[in-house]
Amino acid sequence: MSVRAHSAIALLVLLAIAPRLQAQSSPQSPADLPPFIPRLTDEDRKAAFPDVRKHAVHDRSLHYFVLVDQLEWQASDETFDLNVDARGWLGKDRDRLWFRAEGQREDGRVGDAQAHFLYGRQFSRWWDVVGGVRQDFQPGRAQTWAAIGVQGLSPYRFEIEATAYVSASGRTQARFEVEYELLVTNRLVLQPQLEAEVFGQSDAARGVGAGLGTTDIGLRLRYEFRRELAPYLGVTWQRKHGTTADYARESGEAAAGARLVAGLRLWF
Repeated sequence: MSVRAHSAIALLVLLAIAPRLQAQSSPQSPADLPPFIPRLTDEDRKAAFPDVRKHAVHDRSLHYFVLVDQLEWQASDETFDLNVDARGWLGKDRDRLWFRAEGQREDGRVGDAQAHFLYGRQFSRWWDVVGGVRQDFQPGRAQTWAAIGVQGLSPYRFEIEATAYVSASGRTQARFEVEYELLVTNRLVLQPQLEAEVFGQSDAARGVGAGLGTTDIGLRLRYEFRRELAPYLGVTWQRKHGTTADYARESGEAAAGARLVAGLRLWF
């Protein structure tokens, strides 16, 4: 059979099946759809194609976050104390007002209490620069500090706070805090934490000496019944160094010691 004959046969076959192909490729009417497929409505079309021209982006909205990281009871050989550490912010994506509050009750009295009020500005994806004031209520007389620092999430998900302070009398201090959250399971979280304080000048009234003053290492294991509410158990080790340790011994306090802790972590 010649090539011309083959071409003629192919053309006839194509003409014969073309109407059927056209019918299969044409859209079906709603009446032709199976009964188990729901019919489209105007509400469905609006939901699939919303008008986003007036959508308010997140960074123009005002949000807030409050975290009580530590609400715990600390037990040592001689004391049974209450410790509170909370922080939070109010603001937008890049500009926020931050607060930090810490307090400790020892032997039925407030042994340490302070609050920070800071303005924070995001300067990179995971980091903020903060500046503001810190107010010390205890120990000793009230004292106000100017504060500036950075905080954020480093590679490998270490949360870091580094803050420097200058008091109205010219005293200086620096504080460094590093913590990490290790997911044992989706709800069981192990949280190691390290905090260190460095003082520029000695202050006998407050029991602090120049140089490295205190280090505090903690290890807490919490179970998140809900993400917003998690009880935990742990242990902390606090050590005072140099002149700060000498002041502690003179006042009859231990320069170092471990404590068992039990508490709650909650946020909203």
